[in-house]
Amino acid sequence: MPDFIQQLDEQVLVWIAQNVRNGVLDPLLKLYTQLGNTGMLFIVLGLAMLFFKPTRRAGASALCAMLIGLIVVNFTIKPLVARERPWLVIENFVNLVPEHDPNSFPSGHTNAAFAFAVAVCLSAPRRWMKITAVCLAAVMGLSRLYVGVHFPSDVLAGAVIGSLCGLLGALAVKKGWERISRRTPQAPE
Repeated sequence: MPDFIQQLDEQVLVWIAQNVRNGVLDPLLKLYTQLGNTGMLFIVLGLAMLFFKPTRRAGASALCAMLIGLIVVNFTIKPLVARERPWLVIENFVNLVPEHDPNSFPSGHTNAAFAFAVAVCLSAPRRWMKITAVCLAAVMGLSRLYVGVHFPSDVLAGAVIGSLCGLLGALAVKKGWERISRRTPQAPE
C-alpha cells in the first residue's frame, strides 16, 4: 500500500477508535459485524429469498454474486496482497472482535455485503428491499472500521469489488433465467 494511503488509513482508524467507539455502539456493531462472518447474514438472506417466487431471482443473483466475490477476494486478491491487519501495524491499537485471517485487503465482509446489495438492487421486485440491502451493506462496511479489523481502503475496495461482483452475479442469473424461460413451455391461459 502506498505510504500516504497507509498513513491516512491509520489516522482514520485511530480517530474512530478514540472519538466514535462507545459503550452503546460497541456491542451492537460487534454483533452485527460477526453476523457477516463467512458472509452468513447475506447467505441466509439470499437463501430465504429463494423460498418466495417474487424474490427467487434476487436470491439467486445475490448468492451467485457472493460466490464470485468469495473467489475473487478470499481466494485471489487477499493472499496476493497480504496486507496486515490494523492491530498488527498500528502501535497500541485494539480491535474489538477476533479475526483469524491475517490478510486485511480487501474486506471480505464488505465485499459479500455489497455483492448481495447490488445483486438485490438489480433484481428484487420491491424498492424497500433494495434500500434495505444497501443499508445493510453500508453498515457492514462501517462496522468493519468501527471494530478495527480493516483499514478504510480495505472497506472501500471491498465495496467496489463487491459491487462489481453483484453486477456480474445479477447478469449471470438474468441470462440463465432467460434461457430457462425460453425452454419452459408456458401453460395455456
